[in-house]
Amino acid sequence: MIFHIVDKDYWLNQVPSGEYLTRDLDSEGFIHCSDIQKVTQVANQIYKGIHNLIILYIDENKVCANIKWEDLYNLNYDYPHIYGPLNIDAVVSIHEFEPNEEGYFRIPNDLI
Repeated sequence: MIFHIVDKDYWLNQVPSGEYLTRDLDSEGFIHCSDIQKVTQVANQIYKGIHNLIILYIDENKVCANIKWEDLYNLNYDYPHIYGPLNIDAVVSIHEFEPNEEGYFRIPNDLI
């Protein structure tokens, strides 16, 4: 399973072209490939308090990009990253990712 945090407006602007360039919010250009708890942990450390985020749930069989391992944000654990363009039809679902009153993200109800 692959989950990716992205700015909602950026995603919507990419959809008409049919191809999503994996420019993540910090411009590293990768998709997080992980379990949802770890993606939420990354969001709470890196994107705390940002309101315009969504989570893309991606079919990894349709990604068509290279996978390589490297440390993400020096958080002391590894994530595989997928670099390159992503076909829009690889995205299975889109989930709102809202922070709570304290600015921390929790797993969206539709992903629990």
